[in-house]
Amino acid sequence: MDTQGKRLKKIRLALNLSQEEFGQLFEIGKQFVSLMENDKSFMNNDKLVKLLLDFNVNINYLLCGIGPMFLPPKYEDVEDELTQKVEAILKKNGIIL
Repeated sequence: MDTQGKRLKKIRLALNLSQEEFGQLFEIGKQFVSLMENDKSFMNNDKLVKLLLDFNVNINYLLCGIGPMFLPPKYEDVEDELTQKVEAILKKNGIIL
């Protein structure tokens, strides 16, 4: 069975973070990260919100195993990426400098 702790570990690994790096981001110790990944402790609401806002983690996935691990990028992020791609194409074709 996929537990909340196992899902948290999957998220941490997907973010390419060690337990120590993850702990530093959330101002908790490496041992507390280990406790959470082993379902012996849990994140408080403030830390859950930080996961959502800073890393686009799907809280439904973390808590209940429902949906994708990460939410789709915010519209602003997609808009910036598209703008950069369009500018690169226009520059490549000599339309803009």
